[in-house]
Amino acid sequence: MSLGKIIGPKPPLRPKHVWSIRTKLQVEGRVRDLALFNLAIDSKLRGCDVVALKVDDIAPSGYAVDRAIVRQRKTGRPVKFELTEATRQAVDDYVKATGKKRGDYLFTGRGGLNRSLTTRQYARLLAEWIANVGLDPHLFGTHSLRRTRATLIYRRTGNLRAVQLLLGHTKIESTVRYLGIEVDDALAIAEQVDV
Repeated sequence: MSLGKIIGPKPPLRPKHVWSIRTKLQVEGRVRDLALFNLAIDSKLRGCDVVALKVDDIAPSGYAVDRAIVRQRKTGRPVKFELTEATRQAVDDYVKATGKKRGDYLFTGRGGLNRSLTTRQYARLLAEWIANVGLDPHLFGTHSLRRTRATLIYRRTGNLRAVQLLLGHTKIESTVRYLGIEVDDALAIAEQVDV
């Protein structure tokens, strides 16, 4: 028995939920949380990789870059991602407000400036953000943020290969499983393509 814990993959957030969380964080002036949330959505990184980010990875000159490359802990492979204007602004505001510099962890936890936020602290923050917009925090997790943009890209384009590259998957089968694509989805996409 799982004592109320939901088993299986956590669903992605819907765009309206993303905007609700962003708006709430902005209104509350939570600069770090807004930068963390936006960066997690844009980067499509696993939680362990998001919390391990350093200023050098995202804002080496003191300002957020348009595109970043980060080596994933799980696979050891680099993955590229684009930072949207909203994310760059949130990161810039956060770096400026905190005085972060090269070599610093971007998101620090209770352990001090030379220790990153832990994945557990990150998960607790996310649960709070989710609950604050009226969603059930048990239904979503840090992996929901990784899935959010990837799922939207797939739904809008149907391009599995692009999503595979963005997530850093080595096998297309992993991406298919990850997105929860069923045979019916594949057939619907195939029907839209004329030769």
